[in-house]
Amino acid sequence: MGDTRFIDAAERRARLGVRHRLAGSARATSAAEVGGALVALHGTDPASVFLAVAARLTEGVGPVGAVERALYEDGALVRMHGMRHTVFVVPSSLAAAVQASTTRPAAVRERATLLRHLAVGSSFDEAWLAETERLVLAELAVRGEATGAELGETVPRLRSTYVYGPGTRQEGVQSVASRVLRVLGMEGRIVRGRPQGTWTSSRFRWALAEAHPERDPAGARAELLGQWLGACGPATEADLTWWTGWKVTDVRTALAAVGAVPVTVDGGTGFVLPDDPGPVPEPEPWAALLPALDPTAMGWQGRDWYLDGDHRAALYDRSGNVGPTVWWNGRIVGGWAQRPDGSVAHRLLADAGAEAERAIGAEAARLAEWLGDVRVTPRFRTPLEKELSSGGQ
Repeated sequence: MGDTRFIDAAERRARLGVRHRLAGSARATSAAEVGGALVALHGTDPASVFLAVAARLTEGVGPVGAVERALYEDGALVRMHGMRHTVFVVPSSLAAAVQASTTRPAAVRERATLLRHLAVGSSFDEAWLAETERLVLAELAVRGEATGAELGETVPRLRSTYVYGPGTRQEGVQSVASRVLRVLGMEGRIVRGRPQGTWTSSRFRWALAEAHPERDPAGARAELLGQWLGACGPATEADLTWWTGWKVTDVRTALAAVGAVPVTVDGGTGFVLPDDPGPVPEPEPWAALLPALDPTAMGWQGRDWYLDGDHRAALYDRSGNVGPTVWWNGRIVGGWAQRPDGSVAHRLLADAGAEAERAIGAEAARLAEWLGDVRVTPRFRTPLEKELSSGGQ
């Protein structure tokens, strides 16, 4: 172990600036390039995807058009359930690996849970569910795309209800529509298409999905973990287990499959790919305003190398979702929010120096100009974001 390389926090931050396309000289020219660099962008809040891409594109590339082309026209990116039962936007070339390694096992559990809930709270059974799904898929084959509400008009079964949690404090009547569409989506049979409304809308149209090639789960896990280590290594075993949502044994098997090399990081042992280059030169100084749920802020379970623990409560909610963050040279130094008048307010939680303040101010102005008349409110509100958006300094 004497020759195990030590990668300190400064080098990890340098890697982050370059590999996550945040340093000025490393910015991307397309949404697909951003998606490939980050491996997976959180898609739970649609606006976050566009804002994450916008923060990483070179000047003159329109983020909305870039993301819409990649998602809805050339298919370079796809929105799907993935790690930790969460919706992500991933490169289409990686979709089969995500499906086989992560989504398919979750879909099996999701279907079983739905059938159990229907059995307890309704008269609907597996045959009823199968016929409902057949009708939905047939309708989408005819229509091409449709919202859940539109499907409910032509497939009345989707408007059926069941009693959730009978006899408990959570008892209530729920529609089957969202559950049925969720299962079909997780199984890769339908996919979320264009939203109903603007790019900030979370009301998506559904369309038939192209079938993913069959993949061996172990091979798919190795491919996904290898891609993620290339973007985010070094990472500890705890980081990898948290990010993937896999069992520890599956993570260890995948690490062995890609020939991951152990390195020393502050706080323990991390892993990098065998062909990962040596020390990474520090890029030029850079500032960034990243959105809520940005994959850089959410990329690791251990965040002490880029986040002061004293700032965690202001920037993350109680479930661990990050709000909008301000970055300087690989560290989170504050947060930001958009106010009702469209201005972008930010607050530094640490003294970053005059150069940082100027660069961060310029990024805030650039973001406000790009947003224009659009108003963005994160789905998961955090203390500092709520304070700044309401006028707090």
